[in-house]
Amino acid sequence: MLTVLELFSGIGGFSLGLERTGGFKTVAFCEIDPFCRQVAAKHWPEVPIHDDIRTLNADWLAEMGAWPDVICGGFPCTDISLAGKGAGITGPQSGLWREYARLIGEIRPRYVLVENVAALLGRGLGNVLGGLAALGYDAEWHCIPASYVGAPHRRDRVWIVAHSDTSGIHGECDDTGSNREGRREGPAGSIREDAANAPIMQRDERHVHGRRDSEGTESLPELGNSGCVVALANPNRPRLEIGQGQRRDARPEQPAAVGSGWWQSEPDVGRVAYGVPARVDRLKALGNAVVPQIPELIGLAIMEANP
Repeated sequence: MLTVLELFSGIGGFSLGLERTGGFKTVAFCEIDPFCRQVAAKHWPEVPIHDDIRTLNADWLAEMGAWPDVICGGFPCTDISLAGKGAGITGPQSGLWREYARLIGEIRPRYVLVENVAALLGRGLGNVLGGLAALGYDAEWHCIPASYVGAPHRRDRVWIVAHSDTSGIHGECDDTGSNREGRREGPAGSIREDAANAPIMQRDERHVHGRRDSEGTESLPELGNSGCVVALANPNRPRLEIGQGQRRDARPEQPAAVGSGWWQSEPDVGRVAYGVPARVDRLKALGNAVVPQIPELIGLAIMEANP
């Protein structure tokens, strides 16, 4: 069972999808929004929740007995999104990626899962990949819209899966599971600088899948040759091969029906519904959440790669 720390957790979409695989257990959340913390506390009453990634650290996790094998989360897209003001990944909110990278450096998890809007491809993917590579992680990425797992909306997102070479990155763990010897030491802020100063690589948006390893080697296959990071071998589940020869605006003939029964017909309600408690908070929380079916697929792929 792999333990999970979900950052920018919102209502727990990553955790819901990963835990549905049966191979993951969430041990800690980090979320700044009070309403979302209430939702997470209701569904995961035994899981500790930290309220600010800027103050979250390895010592707190060790004290909580919540040392993770996996760190996941979608850092804020506000400054990256085409709907924003274009400050980019160094903006005040999307710049929290640096805190994400700091925690990766402190904790040294086996896997890192990152989600963000598709605009990240040209507005900071190089920073994210460079930061992961500087910390010793190989990474693969793919644009996966929610419609490809059966959702009735598009919701195009970049999904990044990074993993470490456990024989070369991790040191010996102590009796708390804390990987003290495997952490990088150095002047305060050095890890943040590694991530923040990585070159920004502009790329053609047609490239929806790629790979970058910890040596800095990058693979950007041409259209028609791209595979998928979460193509599954389980014949009882649909294979997610959406990168093969398709542009990001393409639609599959038949969206994958992942997680049978997840998509229920939605009630015919407008944007304003009188008498519904916390209606605005609910809409905001749902709008910011990841689609759980995609983390479920990624989790299954990780389990199949590590039987």
